Amino acid sequence: MPVFTPIPHEQFVADVLALADALRADPDWRPDYLIGIGRGGLIPAVYLSHAIVGPMLSVDYSARNEDLAAPALARLAERTREGARLLFIDDINDSGATIGRLRAGLSSAGAEAAHIRFATLLDNITSHQRVDYAARTIDRSVTKDWFIFPWEAVAPDAAIEADAAELPDRIA
Repeated sequence: MPVFTPIPHEQFVADVLALADALRADPDWRPDYLIGIGRGGLIPAVYLSHAIVGPMLSVDYSARNEDLAAPALARLAERTREGARLLFIDDINDSGATIGRLRAGLSSAGAEAAHIRFATLLDNITSHQRVDYAARTIDRSVTKDWFIFPWEAVAPDAAIEADAAELPDRIA
């Protein structure tokens, strides 16, 4: 049975503010757009957009349907070629699969890689992908908890357990 670890709202807000501080501390890069990665990155992106007073867009990856995301990625890639800097936000960089698919999709669409960065609330240091900004880090070889973010806490227990069961290697 996995260990379910709720993240209190206060911790979530502190994590968003830590990301905002990290962005402010980077004198050489400021995003023109924050891109919330659906579904887990949407709420952090909204909060972060308010914290740094920046516009927010979204791209859906929760449906696991590349055909739905491809047109949005093509439009975002075009913006990078025009000079726009995009910060993609997700709740957790766990295996790196989502970030890897996004990077590959953006690259295929001709995005300017120097204009793209990633931020997460939690960053697994053993992930196959790296992020540019993280509020906190974990090591999945040690930490096997299934984190429940505030917006997930309203889900039925069975749904949370089913989500965790889809990825048994991360929590065993």
